[in-house]
Amino acid sequence: MCWNSRLRKLISGLLGKGEKRNAPPEMVPTEEFPAASSLTLVSGSLKLKVGVVSIVGNVRDHNEDNYYVPGRRSVRADKPVDPPSGEHATSILDAENVFVVADGMGGQLAGEHASAMAVEIIPRAIERRLPADELETKSIQGAIREAFAEANQEILGCSGAVSDYANMGTTAVLALFRHSAVYVAGIGDSRAYRLRAGRIERLTKDHSLADALVEAGTITEEELAHHKYKNVLYLYLGCKDARSGPEDVRVLDVRPGDRFLLASDGLTGVVRDEDLTDVLETVADPQRAAQTLIDRALSNESKDNVTALVIHVVSEDGRASSSAA
Repeated sequence: MCWNSRLRKLISGLLGKGEKRNAPPEMVPTEEFPAASSLTLVSGSLKLKVGVVSIVGNVRDHNEDNYYVPGRRSVRADKPVDPPSGEHATSILDAENVFVVADGMGGQLAGEHASAMAVEIIPRAIERRLPADELETKSIQGAIREAFAEANQEILGCSGAVSDYANMGTTAVLALFRHSAVYVAGIGDSRAYRLRAGRIERLTKDHSLADALVEAGTITEEELAHHKYKNVLYLYLGCKDARSGPEDVRVLDVRPGDRFLLASDGLTGVVRDEDLTDVLETVADPQRAAQTLIDRALSNESKDNVTALVIHVVSEDGRASSSAA
């Protein structure tokens, strides 16, 4: 959708489509993910240590967030899962993997159903489309775009066919680790960050009407944080404008010591970048880092569901490189 069209929609008051609503109660377990063989990269053999926490939060009575990690497709489960024995619920995974965080929107069951569809469809759709050649960057980017587009089409179709799911939608943010690179894409306002050498970088763009107004020069960055349209999305999975997938699929190199965060806006909307940096840099275990970030969101009075998925890139022996720390 072009800027003029977006602003016309804003002026016309067509804003309700992206507002987040409630859905039923949901449990929020975390568990240990299975170990897998390492992937040999240009810089040596690297692995990923991963921790994830998703909670209902301070206000909501259910969780519309969802996530995907290899070996644990979703936060959804039929019954609570106790954390594994041991000090941490952290795992080491094969570096050639995809990770997704989704934040659903819609009444009744719709929001959590849309986010569950996103984390189910996107990884599977990417796997079907990935080229055999590790270095086919454009083909990999195309596979990601097409996977988002497929999820969008399925969510739209379900929304139109089932009255309980009418107008449902979800955000989605993804990180795909492949060979010596990570591919990052997002639709909506769930975000991805990378911490490298003490510096945090936001890797995705928020698709809210308030952010569109900032880009158009209508409001300032200072006004953005408390703008009434900050949480009203013009682009998300479940809207026709997402038919082509994400606008941008970024490609970044991966080094030992890199730390990545995928999160819903229940976290990033209330925890400052300086605090994200502090936790990602100082907490050595990713599961503890994810929990610490969740705790900060709660103490900052987050009013939404909160999900934090933290990924540490480590060397073959499980240690981060001092050059990237």
